[in-house]
Amino acid sequence: MIILTVDKTKDWMKEIQQRMADNKDQLTALDQAIGDGDHGINMARGFHEVVAKINHATYDSVADVLKSAAMTLMAKVGGASGPLYGTAFLKMSLAMQGKEVDQDVFKQSINDAAEGLQDRGKADFGEKTMYDVWKQVSNFLEEEDVEDWHGILEVCQATIEDTREMTATKGRASYLKERSRGHVDPGSMSSFYIFEALDEVLDLEA
Repeated sequence: MIILTVDKTKDWMKEIQQRMADNKDQLTALDQAIGDGDHGINMARGFHEVVAKINHATYDSVADVLKSAAMTLMAKVGGASGPLYGTAFLKMSLAMQGKEVDQDVFKQSINDAAEGLQDRGKADFGEKTMYDVWKQVSNFLEEEDVEDWHGILEVCQATIEDTREMTATKGRASYLKERSRGHVDPGSMSSFYIFEALDEVLDLEA
C-alpha cells in the first residue's frame, strides 16, 4: 500500500510548519534551559521557509519534496538543527528515490534518517539528543507491522520523557553536565511534532 504521495508529503510539511509555529515558545523555553535558546525560533522559521518553497514548486516524486525540504532547512536554519534535520530528510529522500513509498520503503527511509542523524551529530543512543527519538521510531517500525500510527507517537512521547533524566553529552547542553538532568531535550520534542504531523496526513494500514 502506498502511504506517501507528493500531495501527502507537501501536506506533511505544512502540518509540521503549523506545529512549529504553535509550539515555538515551548521549544524556545526548553532550549533556554539547556541550550542556545533559539530552537523554537529556528524551527518555526525553517519550516515556514520550507512551506514557502514547496507552495511555489512542482515535484515529480516524494523524494523530490523531501530533498527540497532538506536543502531549504540546511540553507535557512542556523545552529545544529538545520543541518541535522536537513540530513534526516535528505537521507529519507535518497531511500525513496525512484520508488513508490509503501510501508517498507518508509521504514527504510526512517532507518537511514536515524543513521544520518547519528553520523552527522556524532551521537549515540541515550545522549539526550533528537537521535534518541528517531532511533526509537526506527526500532518500532522494524519490529511492528504498523496498523496504528498512534503507537509511534507513544514511542516518541516515552522517549521524550526518557531524555528528561539523561545527562547531555552533546551540544551546548553538555556544558551543563549533571545540571542538564531534569530537562527535556528540545530536539526530541521538535522531532515528536514532526511525527505527530505525519499522523495527521498518513493512513497506515497493515
